[in-house]
Amino acid sequence: MNYSIMNKNDEIVMALVHYFITEENYSPIVVKGVKDEIWLENLDGPYRIIRINSKEIYNDEQYKVDVFRTARVVEQIKKKTLSLKVNTLNILLNVSDNVKNKENPKNIFSLILSDVSEITKDKDMLELFPKLKNKLLKDKEGIDLIVSVTNDINAKTIRDNETFTKIFSPKKIIVTPILIGICLLAFIAMYIFGNGSENTMTLVMFGANVQSLVKQGEIWRLLTSIFLHIGIIHLLVNMYALYVIGHQLESFLGKFKYLIVFLVSGIVGSLLSVVIHESVSAGASGAIFGLLGSLLYFGYHYRLYLGTVLRTQIIPVILLNLIIGFMLPGIDNFAHIGGLIGGYLITMALGVPGKTKKSDQINGTIVLLLLIGFLSFMLFWY
Repeated sequence: MNYSIMNKNDEIVMALVHYFITEENYSPIVVKGVKDEIWLENLDGPYRIIRINSKEIYNDEQYKVDVFRTARVVEQIKKKTLSLKVNTLNILLNVSDNVKNKENPKNIFSLILSDVSEITKDKDMLELFPKLKNKLLKDKEGIDLIVSVTNDINAKTIRDNETFTKIFSPKKIIVTPILIGICLLAFIAMYIFGNGSENTMTLVMFGANVQSLVKQGEIWRLLTSIFLHIGIIHLLVNMYALYVIGHQLESFLGKFKYLIVFLVSGIVGSLLSVVIHESVSAGASGAIFGLLGSLLYFGYHYRLYLGTVLRTQIIPVILLNLIIGFMLPGIDNFAHIGGLIGGYLITMALGVPGKTKKSDQINGTIVLLLLIGFLSFMLFWY
């Protein structure tokens, strides 16, 4: 005689969790104060949140309370992940026929199931999750189901941990010290071969950003001006920021992508600056803001791990520095803004390991090229 160690709802839960984790890249999230519920999250999924609830709902009032609690948790997730909208799939496995009023808040779609096969018959679900029809476990139960689900989820967890370790493990930092070294050498050279870093003629001679000269064809100044600094305080502040931010971002993105982000951000910052200003300008701050823009994009895609850092450090630092830039004279805030936007877009174009879709990379590349094209038009032909 055979005995089942799992009831029908348990088997549905296991099959659904197995599918969404192994096939749709969802991850379990911990929600305090809930029982008999499983919450899954995929920031890039058609439904950002999937909730699977096996508790019995007897009547309209219980259904209303359940949906209200779900909406409350989703609001908390929205704040945590800095999201304006979170589409949620609310899968209910034990709803009584007494429930007649099945209204749901905006962006929460409830799906009531009594059998695994029902989900594969839902046209909307198959359109969003086309692999459901063939990949959902329907032919296993009891011990066989537990073993299959456990083995498959463990294998995926190992792969995810390998990706996570590859991205977030400490690495040897090479590019950032080289960039700092170039800035220091350029600063010293202005004193050896010129009249110092605060002398206008020396700055122009070494490649500072000047609107009239760039318009005449000296576009290389958009790059060289990144490595020049006006005075020791300017140099030390920027080099400290580059060391702290660059050290982290180089580890996340890798040396090549990090270097591309730094250079492209700096050039876009220089380009916006020279479109707006006619005065001599120089400094790595546009590129450094580009690194912050890159961190913003990276942190957004890894906000399950960096959500707190994103809210409490990266965004406040960006806003504070932009505010200071507008309040204090002599700060080229347009270079900062250009660098910030350029850094975000070039990181989108290059892609974040394990996260960015090909379509996002194409969109990032197109928008970045349009931005550079527009600024070039404003500088040379407007």
